[in-house]
Amino acid sequence: MRPKIKNNTILLVEDDAAEVALARQACGVCDPPIELVVMHNSEEALAWIAQQMVAGITLPRLLLLDLKLPKLAGLAVLRKLRLDQRTLDMPIVTFSAIHEPADIVMSYRVGANSFVGKPSNLDEYRTLMQELVGYWFQPRQRELALLR
Repeated sequence: MRPKIKNNTILLVEDDAAEVALARQACGVCDPPIELVVMHNSEEALAWIAQQMVAGITLPRLLLLDLKLPKLAGLAVLRKLRLDQRTLDMPIVTFSAIHEPADIVMSYRVGANSFVGKPSNLDEYRTLMQELVGYWFQPRQRELALLR
């Protein structure tokens, strides 16, 4: 059985404290309100998701995954999540400050629902968060993501 998806939560996997601060500020002005859960590395994120599933707690509505993480890279996290039937319903958007074409292509091949460039300032983060909420929080987009 797949876990339920929580309607207002975004899981951000990001190791840069300044980026996390920008994301938190941006989420503070989103409508509808967003609960931002932050994990600072891949292992922490995978453990948190596993705990949520074991406890029967709903998964986040969206995972925003930095590709350039220490130890276990974002693509490896993406691969692990896409191999688990319980996390197939969770939209995963990968992002990076460096827009390497190979990373973008591999993100899609491994199972990302989307790739976006990492915002560089608060205004860009606000715009990104509003766009993500406006797109991925819609029920129809979630249904289409499952068809891929």
